[in-house]
Amino acid sequence: MARPSGAALISPTSAARWLLVLIVLAGIYFFHGFVVPVLAALVIAFASWPLYSRLLVQLNGNRTIAASIAILLILGFIVGPIMFASTYAFHEIREWIGWAVETNRTGAPTPDWISALPVIGGWLDMQWTRFLDHPGAIGELTQIVSGANIGNIYRVALAAGGKAFGLLLAMLFMLIALFFIYRDGRSFAAQVDRLGERILPMRWERISRIVPATISSTVTGMTLIAIGEGIVLGVAYWIAGVPSAVTLGVLTGVMALFPGGAPLSFTLVSIYLVSSGSPIAGLALFIWGSVELFIVDKTLRPRLVGGPIKLPFLPTFFGLIGGVKTMGFLGLFIGPVLMALLVAIWREWIREIEATDPPATIRLDARPQTPDLPERGRNAS
Repeated sequence: MARPSGAALISPTSAARWLLVLIVLAGIYFFHGFVVPVLAALVIAFASWPLYSRLLVQLNGNRTIAASIAILLILGFIVGPIMFASTYAFHEIREWIGWAVETNRTGAPTPDWISALPVIGGWLDMQWTRFLDHPGAIGELTQIVSGANIGNIYRVALAAGGKAFGLLLAMLFMLIALFFIYRDGRSFAAQVDRLGERILPMRWERISRIVPATISSTVTGMTLIAIGEGIVLGVAYWIAGVPSAVTLGVLTGVMALFPGGAPLSFTLVSIYLVSSGSPIAGLALFIWGSVELFIVDKTLRPRLVGGPIKLPFLPTFFGLIGGVKTMGFLGLFIGPVLMALLVAIWREWIREIEATDPPATIRLDARPQTPDLPERGRNAS
């Protein structure tokens, strides 16, 4: 009887590596829906880690209590503006409802600034007169819209309810992940560092420190830029005589977080001023907004966004646009981080090339060498 061989088809090391790869792929497949909340938790943790470190020192290193207090503070920071915006929105909606009731009772003429719009002002005036400039107009529009699209309205309401529930679950999972990042972040970072040094020796320390610094600077920089643009343009709205300048300034600050949001805001306000009979104020506001945006995008944004890498304007712009297109609001912070990593890796490669293959030195005082000509050719010349 033949004795079975003890040689394995696959070495234990290779089997362990393939098993680890399969487990990682299975985890990505089953938990890919939680990637966005975890990334959001990491962004918040990196941005707030200096403050959390101070809180941890004040609590004598008690990580559980410090993480709990940090979660409560972040929850208040998130819920507070939402409650304020909801209250303000409810107030605005109540005023719109009052306007709609009054318009349905007596009708409403076309506002002057709408009829004064270039190119489309006349058409909008005709449509407004047709649908809103008579008693009972709002009721007729409501019946037309609800009767013809009741199924679509029902489906939109269900989809909105599902989106709201999904957003609530994502926020809950993000807070849970953020709690454990605060509590166990240092030990997990040490484990990742050991693994990274094994994979990328002599490079991991430089590359790994880029991510938290870039995220922290990106969040801080974009927040400061948004607040600054909201204040500066809000004051410009007030000087130009725009109604609800504070509200428009806040909306402009929120829109400034997104690429192209701030220019869209002050351009629309400028068009409103021109249409309402203030062309000089509208033109001045547009010029001021363009100059301010040019200064911010060319000087402040590249310095504040990107952290230690100091991303140029073009990589910063591509990171913002690509991040928003791929991941929505979270991509505003993930996109610049990925661009910073790409730029860091590129500079690392260039540094290695320059170290191993130094450029040849060129003598400026050297004269070009001409080959020796044959005796006959030299005499002939």
